Amino acid sequence: MGEQRVTGFNDEARTQQFVYNLLRDVQALEYMLQNDWFESDITRIGAEQEMCLVDTRTLKPATIAMEVLDHLKQYPWAGTELAKFNLEINMDPHEFTGSCLRILEEETIGKLGIISEVLKDFKSQIVLTGILPTIRKYDLEMHNLTPKERYFHLMDALRSQLQGNAFELRLHGIDELLVKSNTPLLEAANTSFQVHLQVAPANFVQLYNISQALVAPIMALAANSPIVFGRRLWHESRIALFQQALDVRTTNEHMRERSPRVSFGTDWISESILDIYREDIARFRSLICPETEEDAMAEIAAGRAPYLRALQVHNSTVYRWNRPCYGISPNGKPHLRIENRVLPAGPTVADEVANAAFWLGAMVGCADQCPDVRQKMSWEDARDNFEKSARFGIDSKFTWFHDQKISAVDLILKDLVPLAEHGLKLRNVDTADIDRYMGIIKERAMAHQTGARWQLRAFTKLKKETSADEALTVLTSAILKNQHEGKPGHTWQLPELADLAEYRPSRLRVEEFMQTDLFTVRKDDLVDLVSKLMDWRKVRYMPVEDTKGHLSGLITSRLLLRYYSQQLPNIENNGRMAVQDIMIKNPITVDPNATIIEALQKMRENKLGCLPVVKDGELIGIITEMDFLRISARLIERLENT
Repeated sequence: MGEQRVTGFNDEARTQQFVYNLLRDVQALEYMLQNDWFESDITRIGAEQEMCLVDTRTLKPATIAMEVLDHLKQYPWAGTELAKFNLEINMDPHEFTGSCLRILEEETIGKLGIISEVLKDFKSQIVLTGILPTIRKYDLEMHNLTPKERYFHLMDALRSQLQGNAFELRLHGIDELLVKSNTPLLEAANTSFQVHLQVAPANFVQLYNISQALVAPIMALAANSPIVFGRRLWHESRIALFQQALDVRTTNEHMRERSPRVSFGTDWISESILDIYREDIARFRSLICPETEEDAMAEIAAGRAPYLRALQVHNSTVYRWNRPCYGISPNGKPHLRIENRVLPAGPTVADEVANAAFWLGAMVGCADQCPDVRQKMSWEDARDNFEKSARFGIDSKFTWFHDQKISAVDLILKDLVPLAEHGLKLRNVDTADIDRYMGIIKERAMAHQTGARWQLRAFTKLKKETSADEALTVLTSAILKNQHEGKPGHTWQLPELADLAEYRPSRLRVEEFMQTDLFTVRKDDLVDLVSKLMDWRKVRYMPVEDTKGHLSGLITSRLLLRYYSQQLPNIENNGRMAVQDIMIKNPITVDPNATIIEALQKMRENKLGCLPVVKDGELIGIITEMDFLRISARLIERLENT
């Protein structure tokens, strides 16, 4: 869960002391590596489960994490995450052999069950998915930051390094998302199932490079994050969202290269884990520092393994998708781990553990058959595969060993599943467990249905039948239902609107409800152009905006009717009447954070057929009486079907 007792850099002396401790930590780590201090006679696995908390009635984020944790004080494995609607649980380390995978699944289900019982008192539930379909941009603003010093210091540090005016998301898939925020809390939309593999120092370089090669096909089969703010984007949108949410860079006229804090890396490693730590120290300034200082070399001199607090805190703010980790085992010996951060949460715990088994087995199997993956493929191909996998998931085509071009499904079924089964057998994992988890992987690949493909197909179907918000709510309800039943994701059926017993749109905000695909005109456009556009697009209201996107006025079909009925074409101007001559110059508007009940009341009180949605003077959407009619019709249909 990371070092929680941290602070910011208040002055130059504090900064210099941290850097001094950081360099001493690197020196201590190098000494321990050279003098064989590390535990290397045992291999353990572990995992961290992140989750979303949602209100049972609305299926929107429930910002109750701190209150829930008050009821879980006796369980040290439960902890906070960045946002108030997230929790994280730590699994116990298990020796990588025998029934370890089954134990991991049972432990995860058991701990989630304990939290679920507490959530009943809060009328809330757990959802396991890479990105919650019903999450809104509003949920990812600072009022929902978990109130812990670590998170406040981290947010402040990232904002202080921001070179542009805002953090921006730019993703293109079936739909397009272009949005900015004044906070990096956008990252809190992501939830994952992070898997750890303990490795001996002598094998670290080989296994880390293998993990970089395997990450693309593993992610392709595990993808479960395709929808962000109602937009259908990448199969694993977490990858782009995480990088962009924490990206402090901006565009420039020059071509200077700057590395993002969230990255795949820059090359294979060749010497030791120190390759990664040294590069990260060289590329990235420290954001936070531990409250408790430690002289690592003094600990070495005393014969004790140091915690390397400065190095660990710095490492926790550089987000590699395969992250190197240092820790101290219960016997007092230090150890090294590789943390796989690409696996999303969900669709079920069985799916998550199958993903973990696939990665763990493939790591061991590949290490047994491939002494140096760098001789099989280039780093550039591994990096390219990673990007393809995030975008296209199971539909990807990769460049694999010896420049082979192969689809994700063929690579998984023909090469990687047998390799993973071989690796799990080498670790003496129970045969029944190998069959169970690899069976899920094979069936998912043959069905060509990951969590991402299921969500995309389901949402596309539902969106044609109802509003986007109701479609997202039905989708989330279906995820919850299937998770409770425990069926692997590839067996899920597409949801129907009738599957959701109750839908509560009254609590919607205008920004969730408004139309954003707008057709607008300028005030100097011809009225005749406006009438044609409104006829062609079958709209009754046309906002008028300036070149900066600020609302200037509003044209309605009633205004056009009045204009054409009262005035014949003016002979002097050849009928070239401008929009500004007839438009409503100061239309009544609504704020995007208003509820739809407030918007409805404003429309009714002022006898309006539409409300432009404006924020800081900028036109961002519109709501009309037809939007309310669609919601009313759906509610009536639901009543008829009950």
